[in-house]
Amino acid sequence: MKKICGLIAFFLLCAVSAFPQEHYTEGPVWRVQLIRVKPTQLDAYLTTLRQSTKPLLDEMKRQGTIVDYKVFLKETKHNPEDWDMAIAVEYRNHAALDGLAAKGEMLRDKILGGKQPAQQLADKRAEIREIISSELMDEIILK
Repeated sequence: MKKICGLIAFFLLCAVSAFPQEHYTEGPVWRVQLIRVKPTQLDAYLTTLRQSTKPLLDEMKRQGTIVDYKVFLKETKHNPEDWDMAIAVEYRNHAALDGLAAKGEMLRDKILGGKQPAQQLADKRAEIREIISSELMDEIILK
């Protein structure tokens, strides 16, 4: 009897986990940061992105660490607490996130000159922007 109940439970779990797959296939994984730039600081923030973030992301893309990245500027703002920019980084899958911190630190040191210059840049950015949220999302392709 225990074996039969165990088999039934197993098949039910398999059926539940397979259910969503009939509607979509799994795509890449995205890390999306929503950012609010402080008033009058958009030009300064875009300058820091162009000088440090873009070279870092371009190198990560060249090395195959990431698939792609996008930067979005929001045109509509519903309230002063809303976000202004989004930075989205695309990874092939969840496994691509394994060891990402070590790879990122190595590239950071190569491109920005080490931990101390990177920390100074982070401190400067903290004065001109606020990260509203950082989300990890699975892209799905509807069938």
